[in-house]
Amino acid sequence: MTRIFHPVVAALASLTLVAPISAQQKAVQSGNTSKSTLDRTKIPTAAKAADLRVPSWTKATLADGAELVVSEKHDLPLVSFSINFVGGAAQYEPAGKTGLGSIVGQMLTEGTTHRTGDQISNDLQLLGTGIGAGVGSESGRVGFTSTADKFEKTLAILADVLENPSFPQEALDRLKGRLNVQLLQNRDRTTGIAGVVFPKVLYTTDHPYGVSLTPETLASITRDDVASFYKSYFQPGRAIITVVGDITPAAAKAAVDRELAGWASGGSMPKFTYPAVPASKPTTIYLVDKPGAAQSTFAIGAPGPARDTPDYYAIRVMNEMLGVLFQSRLNHNIREVKGYSYGVFSNFAFGKGPGAFRAGGDIVTAKSDSALIEFMKELRDIRGPRPPTDDELKQAKASLVQSLPENFASVNGINASIGQLYVQGLPQDYYQQFARAVNAVTADDVVRVAKTYIDPDHLAIVIVGDRTKIEAPLAATNIAPIVHLDVNGNVVDR
Repeated sequence: MTRIFHPVVAALASLTLVAPISAQQKAVQSGNTSKSTLDRTKIPTAAKAADLRVPSWTKATLADGAELVVSEKHDLPLVSFSINFVGGAAQYEPAGKTGLGSIVGQMLTEGTTHRTGDQISNDLQLLGTGIGAGVGSESGRVGFTSTADKFEKTLAILADVLENPSFPQEALDRLKGRLNVQLLQNRDRTTGIAGVVFPKVLYTTDHPYGVSLTPETLASITRDDVASFYKSYFQPGRAIITVVGDITPAAAKAAVDRELAGWASGGSMPKFTYPAVPASKPTTIYLVDKPGAAQSTFAIGAPGPARDTPDYYAIRVMNEMLGVLFQSRLNHNIREVKGYSYGVFSNFAFGKGPGAFRAGGDIVTAKSDSALIEFMKELRDIRGPRPPTDDELKQAKASLVQSLPENFASVNGINASIGQLYVQGLPQDYYQQFARAVNAVTADDVVRVAKTYIDPDHLAIVIVGDRTKIEAPLAATNIAPIVHLDVNGNVVDR
């Protein structure tokens, strides 16, 4: 692009830039500058914690078997709509078809018997909204957020997408091609490799929690597989429809009855039965070679408890102080004090089955051995040698309790929160009782659950990094023997 210099424009621009400086100079010369009263040597007083306001909702069972939950929120002309499905890929994917559920979710908006994928996209853009669909490990969802006056028109498009998908072959080929690229990219990243190897080491591929999408399983997925999964999964008998926003329960039910009238009855709630996890093994380092890696990805853990464990609240409090908060023990030690990483964490997956406990992060290659020593130190200390202080316990509880009100600040947040109650099978007063349950956790509870669910003598330590640089230092720590795996999690000879 050719730029034209104009002397008048240049002069005006120069005056504009100079003016604020001149005003500042005048203020200084007149002694009329204001002095800040903020004392930066003192920690500001925290504002009062937000009050938790959990809205009420109505519930009805529709003729097709789906449950309809409606919560009114009239301060903004918005409506959040979701169809939540109980159960997911772990319950409905056939053996050898890992990733099929996710593909079907993404294919729903690629076309119907009435609209092409482009027409669906254009129609939604004219309404100022979009439809999201996905199938996770233990649940699925189709939904949207729209303005109140566009709610019924958007719902009509969602009904078309849900009831009449055409699953065009060319769209499936395009999606599989994109996923293949992502798989190749993941194999070139230490984090992507650890994401495949860690669950396989913990659960093996005989357990739904241990399998991942591979190029081979992706290549085996056909359009017939997509259509078959869709037919068996998207059934109203396992659906909870949640509607939140500027709408009444009567209006929501009338719209759903009208627009989803063609959704045939069928389906039932799944049973969440899982095979037993492999017997625990003595702590082992599973080393995956990634030549030239600047960082090593750590994934340290073991199968953990299911979401319905009575220790849920004590585990949440313990984990906050171990690896969730920025000032948590792991992050404070390994990032702030030692400088080995930009950030490390710990997490409990809390599935319907034995979701994994995992601690880890990306560590600078030269400090992989030192970081492992610190990880193991913190995992042992929280089991009793260094019990939680009163300040740690207070911070962990405050973080959990004070973060809850923001979940109910928007129609989408409320919708997701209410939907989780039904998908997870939680009590209706779960959120009202959350603070009481968290605040009842004691320091002894924290130590007890740490001893129960974190056993430093029986952990899988997956480390993906440059073997030539990290293996000898890791072996010298004498923390655990080393087993070599490839990027797919298979044992390889040295």
